[in-house]
This record gives sequence, C-alpha cells and structure tokens, in this order.
Amino acid sequence: MPKSTSEIPVSCLDFLKSLAENNNRDWFNAHKDEFIEQQSFIENFADELLRELNVHDVIETQSGKKSLQRIYRDTRFSKDKTPYKNNWSGGFARATKQKRGGYYFHIEPGNSFISGGFWGPDTQDLKRIREEISADPAPLRKILNDKSFISTFGVLKGEQLKTTPKGFDASDEAIDLLRYKQFLLRRKFTDEEVTDPSFVKEAGQTFKNMRPFFDYMSEVLTTDINGLAI
Repeated sequence: MPKSTSEIPVSCLDFLKSLAENNNRDWFNAHKDEFIEQQSFIENFADELLRELNVHDVIETQSGKKSLQRIYRDTRFSKDKTPYKNNWSGGFARATKQKRGGYYFHIEPGNSFISGGFWGPDTQDLKRIREEISADPAPLRKILNDKSFISTFGVLKGEQLKTTPKGFDASDEAIDLLRYKQFLLRRKFTDEEVTDPSFVKEAGQTFKNMRPFFDYMSEVLTTDINGLAI
C-alpha cells in the first residue's frame, strides 16, 4: 500500500507487467478487481498532480479521474488486436482559448514519461507558428536554450519535415525550427523514480517548466503577425 494518497505503488507497475504478458479479455476479467484497485491509486496520483498544476496554471480538467485515458484499446483500424493498453495515462487541458498547450503523463514499466505541447496543430496554427518563428526566431531559441529547459527536456521533440515547408525559404536562418510539424516536450522517468513518494512533485515541476514555452506559443496563436489579438 502507498504511504500517501499521491504515491504510485510498485503494484501499479506489477499489474501492467502482468497485463502485458496476459493481454486478453479472459485474464483481464478474472483480475478486474485488481485493475480497479490499481487504477484507484493512479486516480489519486492524478488528483494530486492536478492540484500541483492549478498552483501555477488554470486547468480545465476537473478531476484526476476525468484526466485518465481508458485502458481499452481501439483496435478497429489497428493490426495489433490486443484489447488493452500496457500503461496508465492521462491528460490535462488548459482553461480558455487564450492558454494553448496540453499536459500528459504516461506510466509504463521501463517507459514512463511526462510530456506536453502541441501534438497535431492544424494547418492554420502551424502556418502562424512558422510565420512567427521566421520573422523572429530569437524568443523561441532563448526558451529552448535556457538551462532549465535543457536540464528538464533536452531538446524540442516532434515530427519534422525532411524538406522545406511550403511558402518558406530553405536558406531561412530558422529552417531547423520551421521543419517541425509537432512541438513536444518530454522527460523520461525510471520505474524507481515513478514509485518514489516525490514523483508527483517532480511531475508537477516538470509541467511548470513547460510554461515559458506554452506562454510563447499561446501569445503567438492568439495574435496576428503584427501582434494584434485575434
């Protein structure tokens, strides 16, 4: 049993390991009570993480339970027909259209991480971001080169074009940034770190360290190229 309501016990990871080895409905139904118990620990963790987030941001998500993603996989269009995910995960939406970016946590044996950013910006938003970066890449580079950013996330991640985006010049000084199609921040955690009582604080601080990037992107996406509100 966890020592505090926000602690993720080792049993949560052990359940996922067993599920990965027995990913079928018969096994899952036979262990449904165990699943409910372990998921309750994740809900408690998510509740406390939400409280941590609301200290420095305004979150639309109303509870840890509502942040959780279903463990049931959508197999309709997938070659992988295993019915269950091998992870606990959840996301938090920022409140109001003026605050862009989303927060995400992923708990999986050997593959746990905290992440956030812009997974699939639409065509209009992506064009606006690129226009701003091309016009003046210095503010974004300053954020990405900050010691706190580098120590937490390393580098900006996400899918990139191999060629020059349409409407931009290959010789643009910010071509390395203009090729991004996604803008993602990620920090990995070991199993030992995830099950440590301090993990919820570390996760909350990781989210907080995303704020300069989120604030920059929010300003870009809520103004035009002249800086006027849209």
